[in-house]
Amino acid sequence: MRGSRWLNLALLVLFPVSWFAPLLRAGLLPFFDLDAISVISGLQALWQKDVALALLVTFLALFAPYVKTLGLALVQFDLASPRLMPVLRGLGRLAMADIFLMALYIVLAKGVGLGRVETAWGLYFFTGCILASLALSHFGAKDR
Repeated sequence: MRGSRWLNLALLVLFPVSWFAPLLRAGLLPFFDLDAISVISGLQALWQKDVALALLVTFLALFAPYVKTLGLALVQFDLASPRLMPVLRGLGRLAMADIFLMALYIVLAKGVGLGRVETAWGLYFFTGCILASLALSHFGAKDR
């Protein structure tokens, strides 16, 4: 699976795109326009309200998947030791925790019923990047 190297490198470009893509649209009342929320806009708002949570989400949403993808590229191009793979898999699992948190927030927001929440294409794009990264790290270990 030599192509997995190049797919992994593509994720280094796709992840930043997914951070700015609209994850969901939310509004307080049903008859007002919905505001698009991306990973970056959500983090900006979070930094103003709760710095500790913002640090955690920044790590889970930005650093964990990106560092994992970069580390995997280094292993795939023989610039780092394959012994790094268990650490990279752990980072991938942490990145997946972010998707779980977003899904939980959507379910909670819809359950409260005060506003309106709609998922947007960026949520699927971001989730796809995370899942592709997990798959590539799984198959990347078998390339060796």
